[in-house]
Amino acid sequence: MEEGFKGLLRLMGSVKNYDWGRSAKESCVGRLYRLNSGRKIDEKQQYAEFWMGTHDSGPSYIVEEGGRIQNGYANGGGIRNKCTLKDWIEKNPSVLGETVLSKWGTQLPFLFKVLSIEKALSIQAHPDKDLAILLHKEQPLVYKDDNHKPEMALALTEFEALCGFISLEELKVIVQTVPEIVEVVGNVLAELVLDLNEDDEEEKGKLVLRKLFTEIMSASKDVITEVLAKLISRLNIKNKVRELTHKEQLVLGLEKQYPADVGVLAAFLFNYVKLNPGEALYLGANEPHAYVYGECVECMATSDNVVRAGLTPKHRDVRTLCSMLTYRQGNPEILHGTAINPYTMRYLPPFDEFEVDRCILPPYSTVAFPSAPGPSMFVVMGGEGTMTTSAEVIVAEGDVLFAPANTNITIATSSGLHLYRAGVNSRYFEE
Repeated sequence: MEEGFKGLLRLMGSVKNYDWGRSAKESCVGRLYRLNSGRKIDEKQQYAEFWMGTHDSGPSYIVEEGGRIQNGYANGGGIRNKCTLKDWIEKNPSVLGETVLSKWGTQLPFLFKVLSIEKALSIQAHPDKDLAILLHKEQPLVYKDDNHKPEMALALTEFEALCGFISLEELKVIVQTVPEIVEVVGNVLAELVLDLNEDDEEEKGKLVLRKLFTEIMSASKDVITEVLAKLISRLNIKNKVRELTHKEQLVLGLEKQYPADVGVLAAFLFNYVKLNPGEALYLGANEPHAYVYGECVECMATSDNVVRAGLTPKHRDVRTLCSMLTYRQGNPEILHGTAINPYTMRYLPPFDEFEVDRCILPPYSTVAFPSAPGPSMFVVMGGEGTMTTSAEVIVAEGDVLFAPANTNITIATSSGLHLYRAGVNSRYFEE
């Protein structure tokens, strides 16, 4: 490969087997990885995340025609002397385009993923740039890079998430109707919440919410175990009298997945969001969230920094999480995409590093992706067809391709094709 390369690079992604993932037979991630790598998947494993990008925790490898990894092997055997996309970009920096190079250097600005979620992920947030630098310096084994991690999830199936804090009005209802929360935080703090009104200064409301959340998250294991037993008993009795609310049903489900976990109680404080396929939500730095169920395409700045505090057996950093959050309240913005051609919707979050396109081509159709000033990554989720630059490449489900900056691409299919593209946010180039 040489400087000025204008074709398409086939890639082999990396897979993550976390316990919240879906079983091999039911996981979109497992199927993608099998088709992408040519490897058998382990029926006993949970397949959670498929990574496409340059992050060291899950690198992508260059594949030559015939399935061979550049300087190694992809099909079935071990990969030796592998050439990562990161290494290749460092040797061919012009593929990123001048604007991207000057802003981010030879680092691909975005990380592209597919997630298959059977069991809720941890209550977490991602640090802003300044905090990421500090955390990486102090705990490099936990916080593995110094970058921020704004992200966006685009639903492939019906998708559920906890995202951001509920409004003041909803918070008051929760304090009045969930006695177990008052038992943990005390009557004085509960009264502070109930005394708030919309005319109060925003900072006053944030301070009270921060105290409330911190008290819950810092409660002892014994206290949480006791109040959750009361909560579950109360909800099971209520369920015989009336239909439980969606949030109450969620809490019962979370407790089965994570017994005696403080995150079950904290879930009452978050917006419970349900996305339909083709809808997306985005998350800025220092915003709390937990993906609950479903499958999605996810894109983010190139980072793996996560501060966790509930619904997880992993390392918890409660003090950092409680101190870093914005404590902004209200529903998150749901993106429905903007049509850029008859078959493609574009999702533009308020972050420079990335955008995502969802392209669903019917049989016997063609679409053009005009050249962009930055690089692109494509993943084929279904069907088959061709992608043409200076040469034609046959693509099918499981294929991942990297396109350099300033590359015109024509995509065609006779049987139908479903793919996603990640690239640098096009608004960034308009500034």
